[in-house]
Amino acid sequence: MYLLVHGDREYLRGPGEELQTDLGVLDVPEDVEPGETLETHLGEEFLVRGLRGPDLFNHLERTGAPMMPRDIGLVVGHTGAAAGDRVLDAGTGTGVLSAYLGRMGAEVTTYERDAEFADVARQNMEMAGVAETVDVRTGDLTAELDELDGGFDLLTLDTGDAADVVRRAPDLLVSGGYVAVYSPFVEQSREAALVAREVGLSDVETVETIQREMDFGERGSRPSTAGVGHTGYLTFARNE
Repeated sequence: MYLLVHGDREYLRGPGEELQTDLGVLDVPEDVEPGETLETHLGEEFLVRGLRGPDLFNHLERTGAPMMPRDIGLVVGHTGAAAGDRVLDAGTGTGVLSAYLGRMGAEVTTYERDAEFADVARQNMEMAGVAETVDVRTGDLTAELDELDGGFDLLTLDTGDAADVVRRAPDLLVSGGYVAVYSPFVEQSREAALVAREVGLSDVETVETIQREMDFGERGSRPSTAGVGHTGYLTFARNE
């Protein structure tokens, strides 16, 4: 899949597909490459752009509020997620985190309780080009824990019962592996952190994700007054 870009407009299309807009109609060639320019029948130009992580956040079909790129960046930075890692994820949702990790070269097994959400996530993995490395399973991870062999490098959780899975983290993770819990509520983060310490995980910390954009004007520069950019809480811990 590629982005067709004209000014502030972006359309997601694949080779051989058609784009119809008020700017005209164009057919995407089978051999199209990023960086090329395509013209509609009205002569309007569209730039062909390859997909990157932020584009997944903007264009994957949503089944709820996906994890923000800023939070995904913290997960990757705090855990050292890398190509070749085995990742166990719960709370797939739209699948943005799984898609990011899959595109990094990680092997991801992710659980989604809602069957319709899981179907959408599978389609999104196809769109992101990671269907072969991201296994979207329908079900509750807490009910499947006894069936898993362990040996995961990273455990990522975006569920209300994340603490129940954290309790099993020493059995699921390799030595030195990480767990990352995302929650919009500080109470769930506190519970996850307490359980992590209780079961002997190390380097336990919880951070709040806040970003503010900068405004640059003729009179000077200052943080935007558009509101505090809070998204959620992330709890990290490491297996001994």
